[in-house]
Amino acid sequence: MDEIQVPTYFLCPISLEIMKDPVILSTGITYDRICIEKWILSRKNNTCPVTKQLLTDIELTPNHTLRRLIQAWCTLNASYGIQRIPTPRLPVSTSQISKLLKDAKSPKLQIRCLKRLKSIASENETNKRFMEAAGASHFLASVIIKANRSAADEVLEEEFELTKPEDEALSILYQLQLSETSLKFLIGQNGEFIESMIRFMKSENYESRTYAVLLLKAIFSVVDQVEMITFRGELLKELVHVLKDEISPKASKAALQLLINLCPVGRNRIKASEAGAVQVIVDFLLSHPTDRRFSEMALTVLDLLCQCAEGRSELLKHGAGLSVVSKRILRVSRFASDRGVRIIHSIAKFSGSSSSVLQEMLQLGVVSNLCLVLQMDCGSKTKEKATEILKMHSRAWKNSPCLSIAFTSSYPA
Repeated sequence: MDEIQVPTYFLCPISLEIMKDPVILSTGITYDRICIEKWILSRKNNTCPVTKQLLTDIELTPNHTLRRLIQAWCTLNASYGIQRIPTPRLPVSTSQISKLLKDAKSPKLQIRCLKRLKSIASENETNKRFMEAAGASHFLASVIIKANRSAADEVLEEEFELTKPEDEALSILYQLQLSETSLKFLIGQNGEFIESMIRFMKSENYESRTYAVLLLKAIFSVVDQVEMITFRGELLKELVHVLKDEISPKASKAALQLLINLCPVGRNRIKASEAGAVQVIVDFLLSHPTDRRFSEMALTVLDLLCQCAEGRSELLKHGAGLSVVSKRILRVSRFASDRGVRIIHSIAKFSGSSSSVLQEMLQLGVVSNLCLVLQMDCGSKTKEKATEILKMHSRAWKNSPCLSIAFTSSYPA
């Protein structure tokens, strides 16, 4: 492209690249469809990037004339290695989606219509926006909730097709990447939608379990902290099962994020600890020794759980609990080191003068790592925590033969 001059009106004002699907905004400015959709939807902007005018209408009109000019120019300059842009498929209309949703209410047509909706959603972001505007999220949620209500009837469960409507509806809901308004609608269904997600998490279908956890992650990102208290312990229990089964990396990360969102609430920490979260997370850390993101998230959950007596007790019960936390200090990231020291601080603070716990910390190298934290480039708060722990039990640790001379000489007074 360096050898030829690209007409400026072929370039998108946002990306400054040749437009593949030029569309006209209500302000009269032409943009590439993908760029302007990202500007409006992802960045939540409500103004025209060029004119700065407020957008009262976000309908995008295809600029067929400009698109044909660009295609002709690409063909003329094919010798320069420029490929002709394909003619884009037009987005589906809201009326077409409304008809599909209406037809999907018929049991005989439901699966076929749901598959068509899934295909439409996979084509482009505009289709997803039109589907949400047409009420697709409300309809799909109703399919899922209705199936959950019927799940108690074992005969009906056996008569379901191999491809279940609720499985299709769940995958489409996740694919839509719903707005905050739609996510809040889902959680406002008297808890029935959350109950449906718990049921999916219990199923043998790993794909549906993954979609359920990922959708819950999106929902809980818009939930108020007060609402976190109301959720039953069964949700926490199933999140632990998802982690234990390791059904997919995405599901594991989503489950950890949900625990991070839920466990600042004291009651939820106790429920999660009683559900075996500490044991599973320690095992998880043992099986993922080199994954930085997993380690940081898992240590964050452990830090929250160790703020309750039940969590601390479960960590000490696990044979590798203290060891796996200590080994993440100074070996993963500054964030992981901070969370590791915080966990050790919780254990040290509430273990009192328990000689067995204090001796275990010495033998496992926990105390040596804390001394090393004071000598390394860690955050000031991390060093303060480490110093506090070492001072807290200096009588038991300072003159121990388990510590090398290098550590005893630098031990805080």
